[in-house]
Amino acid sequence: MATVAEQFIEVLRQTGVERIYGVVGDSLNPVVDAIRKAGGIEWVHVRNEEAGAFAAAAEAQVTGRLAVCAGSCGPGNTHLLQGLYDAHRSGAPVLALAAQIPSTQIGTGFFQETHPERSFVECSHFCETIASPGQMPRVLRTAVQRAIGLGGVSVVVLSGDVADLDVPQSLGEHDLLTRTGTVMPPADQVAELAAALNRAEKVMLFCGAGARHARDEVMALAGRTLAPVGHALRGKEWIQYDNPYDVGMSGLLGYGSCYEAMHQADLVVLAGTDFPYDDFLPGARTIQIDHDAARLGRRTPLELAVHGDVGATVRAVLPHVTQKTDRRFLDRMLSRHVKALEDVVEAYTHDIEKHRPIHPEYVANLVDELAADDAVFTADTGMCTVWAARYLTPNARRRVIGSFWHGSMANALPHAIGAQFADRGRQVVSLSGDGGLAMLLGELLTVRQHDLSVKTVVFNNSSLGMVKLEMLVDGLPDHGTDNAPVDYAAIAAAAGIASLRVEDPADVREALRTAFATPGPFLLDVVTDPDVLAMPPHVSAGQVKGFAVAAGKIVLTGGVGRMIDMAKANLRSIPRP
Repeated sequence: MATVAEQFIEVLRQTGVERIYGVVGDSLNPVVDAIRKAGGIEWVHVRNEEAGAFAAAAEAQVTGRLAVCAGSCGPGNTHLLQGLYDAHRSGAPVLALAAQIPSTQIGTGFFQETHPERSFVECSHFCETIASPGQMPRVLRTAVQRAIGLGGVSVVVLSGDVADLDVPQSLGEHDLLTRTGTVMPPADQVAELAAALNRAEKVMLFCGAGARHARDEVMALAGRTLAPVGHALRGKEWIQYDNPYDVGMSGLLGYGSCYEAMHQADLVVLAGTDFPYDDFLPGARTIQIDHDAARLGRRTPLELAVHGDVGATVRAVLPHVTQKTDRRFLDRMLSRHVKALEDVVEAYTHDIEKHRPIHPEYVANLVDELAADDAVFTADTGMCTVWAARYLTPNARRRVIGSFWHGSMANALPHAIGAQFADRGRQVVSLSGDGGLAMLLGELLTVRQHDLSVKTVVFNNSSLGMVKLEMLVDGLPDHGTDNAPVDYAAIAAAAGIASLRVEDPADVREALRTAFATPGPFLLDVVTDPDVLAMPPHVSAGQVKGFAVAAGKIVLTGGVGRMIDMAKANLRSIPRP
């Protein structure tokens, strides 16, 4: 007869789970011991349960399979929250085990008592307590199925004393769903979509992560309608590469002519995207295609809502779409896109090999050039996400993982841990901001303990750069955004990780080559310019006014030198003749 804990682990083995990320604790003892006895599942010791949840999220996104994390009772499982919010909002299938205090003490205000069955409801599809052995294995299998089937988090709450009890029924065999089906659009919606595409003279396609398996179909539709194709951040890695219709990205991190194309089109088709920034959408002339009916129309008014998988929908509609022949709109947007890249994006990395402090764009550009063709990049929320969005080149083999929906800081290193565990032979590069790295700095010890070949590139500007920009746009002088300088290379070396610190731009290329070629973990600490700004593709009059007001306040408070430094840092964005 097996205990609840032993059966719990056996269900995970049947599901194909290979590891559990967490920190051991007394309420988890029966589960950890079941792992020890069963074999086949690795316990990955992290320094903070938050990092364990982030790692599970990244593993799930890289592999497409269920990943698991665990937290002991009280503080142990509340630490999971940040990473689970990130996993859930990213659609990563993750199961979290939230251990609980002894079952007889629940409701008495016992030591470390919390109520995880309440705490995790908002960041999960399923959150239930196993209070008796008779609930096993069905409740756990239900949790697993919800995480895989709906794409997101399931949480199972389990007291240590219950985990030690014997289960009366045997486990048996069970076929868990591991691949979901395809949502086919209704015929009448396909007909309306075809009619709208044929009526419109200027069509624009805007794609998100939902177009991941529909790249060929999107390209075929763009060719049939001569439509510029833009993408959201999470659509970049699936749509941008080898795309003859590419006009870049929209949103706060955008570039190119995507925004302009969207607003000049007669018809915009949102394909597999839940793009949240409605200020960047035209607010009219829009059709949305999504396999999740709940997302349709929640960002912008729609002329037509199409419930279907992007690939299936486009395959259904293509035979009914007339080939357009007028390329003027497409060619104009492609020309604008090239000009935008030449005048702005490429200018950031033009002739700056001698510029100190080092421009972060230059570093990101070299990372893109020197990294492996199948590398996994993880990017901290903030300016590192900007550089990843603008400088990393997708090619159908690379992956870019970040907290793109939840927007949590400190995600890059623990995401890299999960990605590296998923495939130890694959290059994994963490683009870490110094602010984010400092939050979960202890995870460098996790990297070292497990000998993970993670390459951590620290964009060390001693500042919370994105927060500084947000303050300036709001008309506020930056305050509380600067950190004391820290030598992260020295910290890494003290932890037993090979490292280098770079302050001269002439040394960046060789330092990156060394980092990527060195076996095992490596940290490259690059001292970068704190005054770099990243402006979106469309800046409102209010934002311009806010920046001007902030500049005035800085000058009036004696900060004119800082404004001069910032102006010099951004001169390179001015178009060159």
